[in-house]
Amino acid sequence: MKLGAVPLKSYGVMMMIGFLIGLYRALRAARKKGVDPAAVTDAALYSLLSGVVGARLVFVLLNWPQFRHNLGSLLSVWEGGLSFHGGVLCAVAVVYAYTRIKRIPFLLMADTLAPSLAIAYAFTRIGCFLNGCCYGVETNLPWAMRFPEALGPRHPTQLYAFAANILIYLLLVRAERWGNAGGSYASGPAFRPEAGKRDGFVFAAYLAMYSVYRFLIEILRKGATAEVFAWGLTQAQVVSVVVFLFAAAALWRLRRSKTAG
Repeated sequence: MKLGAVPLKSYGVMMMIGFLIGLYRALRAARKKGVDPAAVTDAALYSLLSGVVGARLVFVLLNWPQFRHNLGSLLSVWEGGLSFHGGVLCAVAVVYAYTRIKRIPFLLMADTLAPSLAIAYAFTRIGCFLNGCCYGVETNLPWAMRFPEALGPRHPTQLYAFAANILIYLLLVRAERWGNAGGSYASGPAFRPEAGKRDGFVFAAYLAMYSVYRFLIEILRKGATAEVFAWGLTQAQVVSVVVFLFAAAALWRLRRSKTAG
């Protein structure tokens, strides 16, 4: 696909569409929470750039044998090959530094951006589908699809990912409406102080739900586009377990904090 003389890659196009939709949503949420929209825009842009860099860097490091003899492909992010966990880690570090400089509560910013991250991820997976990567194992199910680089009909795990992350987004919006005990987190008829949550609840809930989704989807990708790392698990599954435990601990602590408060 081309825009004039400029070639457009489906993966990059869908990533940008997801980013713009997510940014629009984050700006609307920011106004309700009393967060500076300009700061949200800056944080979103920094997270996008640092996320792509971090995701590619971690992917290359984890798959170095396939790159060491083909250094020219190191920057070919439009062909896929991004570690989402690596991207999130790098983006969180950069956004944390930004909020410290701007003296904005990091967890409040993280809660504002978390639902948008689910949207952006969902649309990026549509890019994977159009690109023909990240497919699943062979199956005879009626909705199985064929991909250029795979033999036999496969699970369209990219579409499963899209659906799962749209569901995660809807659940996060629901959680967001519960509000925050601080009082400035949400407003309007949906805000219920008695059911309030501390800053960081939405972000921790996102990490927990994403980890569950990613662990399960890897089962359908194992042996197709994902290799076993240890204990019969893929790299993504191992990381998902660690992130889930961290997120669950954070949610438990927030729950106790609310009860104690």
